[in-house]
Amino acid sequence: MSIQDKVYVTLCTLFSVVIVTGNLVYQKFVSLPLLPFHTFELSAGAILYPFTFLLTDLITEFQGKERANFCVSLGIGMNIIVVFLITIIDYLSATSWSKVDSITFHNVFGMFGVSFLGSIIACYTAQKIDIIIYTWIREKTKGQFLWVRSIGSTAISLFIDTSIVNIFLSVNGILPFERLGWIIFNSYLYKLFFTVWSIPLFYISVNTIKRLTRVPLKI
Repeated sequence: MSIQDKVYVTLCTLFSVVIVTGNLVYQKFVSLPLLPFHTFELSAGAILYPFTFLLTDLITEFQGKERANFCVSLGIGMNIIVVFLITIIDYLSATSWSKVDSITFHNVFGMFGVSFLGSIIACYTAQKIDIIIYTWIREKTKGQFLWVRSIGSTAISLFIDTSIVNIFLSVNGILPFERLGWIIFNSYLYKLFFTVWSIPLFYISVNTIKRLTRVPLKI
């Protein structure tokens, strides 16, 4: 296996892990006082989700649009397997001595199927748009201004993703509808904050992959 393939497999694996983990912990909402004037209130699943766009942007940058789209499909496939296994386990009765009883398990994971569907719709749509916009900006800027295509594509895609998944969950009674606007605002503001502050990480990742694969890039 070439070093390029190893890098690609690693990025795809990280993408799938983050997507699956986000769907598992989405029901817990947390407060993050990251700014002196604002405290973010958002789903725990949204904390690392912007990282997935950084990963697909890296794949698009080095491997191309086709391989980036395959990575998204792979992540969705992993989600399907996980939700299938959790659904089966949810139907099994816990023993009397189990530290996690059936009711507790169901309360934590029982709505994973609904979350999964909303997440899949949002993820597929937003990631596809992100890859298209990223590629378009890269072509228009002739491979220069790495930060422009990273922030530009991710900012638009994250808003689409955040809106779709939260509206879907609210309509299905998972999230309180009266909190929908506030949840979307907080989630998107955090994701945008993460995206801007992760630019140094993106540059470091690009330069690291360049050294590993010896691919010259204009950034």
